[in-house]
Amino acid sequence: MSETTVNTYEGMFLFPQSASADLGTASQHVLDHIEKVGGEVVSFRKWDDRRLAYPIKGNKRGVYFLGFFTLSADKFATLERNLLLSEEVLRFLITRADHLSQDEMKAAEGRTELADEIKLRSEQKADEASSSVRATTRAEREAAEAAEGTAGEDEGAEPVADDAAADAPEEEPAAS
Repeated sequence: MSETTVNTYEGMFLFPQSASADLGTASQHVLDHIEKVGGEVVSFRKWDDRRLAYPIKGNKRGVYFLGFFTLSADKFATLERNLLLSEEVLRFLITRADHLSQDEMKAAEGRTELADEIKLRSEQKADEASSSVRATTRAEREAAEAAEGTAGEDEGAEPVADDAAADAPEEEPAAS
């Protein structure tokens, strides 16, 4: 019976810029792919948002994630195939990371910072949504007040005579 070799890998994963709106889903997508084939993630973090050197599938900017993980050598091809078939991942590059120690890989851990960024972005979205609701509500309120103001004026106002009739001299009753 042959022994399976477990290697340490470094992976860079590129997502479209639209993934920055939902970093949690994008990062979980990569982690799920690695764990589905039996890999163990040592560290994972968002690396950067960058302009791409050339457009990839119509995207001019992208979000990069960097991960270090261990994986059985015989499962590597399955991981690679799954990532190639993924519609969310634009590009990826996985290399062996034998030159790094476990401590160096763990030092690159950034999941807590990623979680903080995800939380911050969701709070900003909620703030933007509530401010747009407030603006809409304010605009609706002002429109309603304006409508009430003109409606109130119309009800209590006396009818105004036509300008032409007002300028004409009053006729005296004819004597018979």
